[in-house]
Amino acid sequence: MSETVTLTIDGKKYTAERGRTVLQVATDNGIRIPTLCHNEAIEPYGACRLCVVEVTRGSRTRIVTSCLYPVEEGLIVQTASDRVIRNRKMLLDLLLARCSENEVIKNLAAEYGVTQPSFRQEYWEKNDCIVCGLCVRACEQVVGVSAISLVNRGISKEPAPPFLEKATDCIGCGSCYYVCPTHAIKMEDKNGVRRIHNWKVEFKLKKCSKCGIYWAPEAQLEYIRRKADLPVGFFDICPNCR
Repeated sequence: MSETVTLTIDGKKYTAERGRTVLQVATDNGIRIPTLCHNEAIEPYGACRLCVVEVTRGSRTRIVTSCLYPVEEGLIVQTASDRVIRNRKMLLDLLLARCSENEVIKNLAAEYGVTQPSFRQEYWEKNDCIVCGLCVRACEQVVGVSAISLVNRGISKEPAPPFLEKATDCIGCGSCYYVCPTHAIKMEDKNGVRRIHNWKVEFKLKKCSKCGIYWAPEAQLEYIRRKADLPVGFFDICPNCR
């Protein structure tokens, strides 16, 4: 039987399994904490910092990232204290300066009353990427390919293939596209071909031998077939026709 702890979140007591994070427990109990870089399938990283909360343990109170901070007995958590709100507004101000045209960022910033960035936008290239690293970590931890990584430093940091060229190890699975919180990764399936523009790659899609639909990149299916030691032709039929 798992050991449990009792903690207080926004004035209410909750029981949680030891080892879970503050963000997980809050989410389990319907308490919204904003985050852009969190995904249940990927190890937490704390990149966006928006999930900050104020925790009190004994006589010490401090700001922590809730996606990384484990719950403990007697912990007191405030998810929307004045200090927390000030921190989130500053972070959203920075994100809005970097991604001034991104609807996800604009909408989230507006929730906190940030409609115009305070920072000089010329220091950032206007784009949709917040450099949360979700795409990189999904490729490494979930897919097991590591076709991309975070390159450069400071405001020039970005996810990219080696040497900013074509991602030769990419299998076209689209995991990076699906986990991206701001839709910064551009992918399209058209005329039997999948293109992931950010990584300068394209893949032929597999056509189901029964219904004739294109349903997955051939490179991805071959990667799975070899890894699982499946017979040749195993993916000739799409899941709907099996």
